[in-house]
Amino acid sequence: METKIYAAYGSNLNLKQMKKRCPKAKVIGKGELFDYKLTFRGKQTGVANVERSAGCTVPVVLWIITKDCEQELNRYEGYPRLYGKEIVTITTPAGEQEAMLYVMAKQYETMPAIPSEYYFHVIRQGYQDNGIDTAQLNEALTNTKAELS
Repeated sequence: METKIYAAYGSNLNLKQMKKRCPKAKVIGKGELFDYKLTFRGKQTGVANVERSAGCTVPVVLWIITKDCEQELNRYEGYPRLYGKEIVTITTPAGEQEAMLYVMAKQYETMPAIPSEYYFHVIRQGYQDNGIDTAQLNEALTNTKAELS
């Protein structure tokens, strides 16, 4: 079975959501995406994104996914219109690991938008599911609100 490593930073941190969406996906660990920051972008309602930002980090969860799982994630992420894919290096306790990551299309980077309460809760639950401190998540929301004011 062909698999790849996928780095989740938004709602796909949520274990219940991923189990429903990609039942064959398995968590293989946590890590940090260095020199990126978590943001919320979109036309009306914000969704999670990562953008290059020197000195910042974004916590991620690494999954092993199947081809079927990737196709389902592509649908969910609006690939290739809303999100594209990049191969990035994730720093883990065991060393560096290359992983596939969804990154929002460039035209949305100038569109800060507040996420729905439900969507934000799904991400927060994902942080809690994986034992990740929610401080960076809260900071991303605060920063998005500041960009809009």
